[in-house]
Amino acid sequence: MVPLTKRLQIYYNGRVQGVGFRFTAERIALELGLVGWVKNLADGRVELVCEGKEEKLQKILSRMDEQFSNYIRRKDIQWLSASGEFDDFEIRFF
Repeated sequence: MVPLTKRLQIYYNGRVQGVGFRFTAERIALELGLVGWVKNLADGRVELVCEGKEEKLQKILSRMDEQFSNYIRRKDIQWLSASGEFDDFEIRFF
């Protein structure tokens, strides 16, 4: 297995709940071979945490932007070192 190199944590603000955001994030992450999770937050934001190669993390960023450009008002992005704690990608609940 190729070691994970980066961790991407994003808080999406806007009309991002109830529009298929989490399911789309999960599908894209699985297609790209990323691991981590996505969940709705009580304050209306969506949090996405994923790990993998930086190029694939950039792809999920751009694909989510393309799919939900009309819904995303702001993104708070943080790049971190990968923890290696995830085995797959999942939708988490509150």
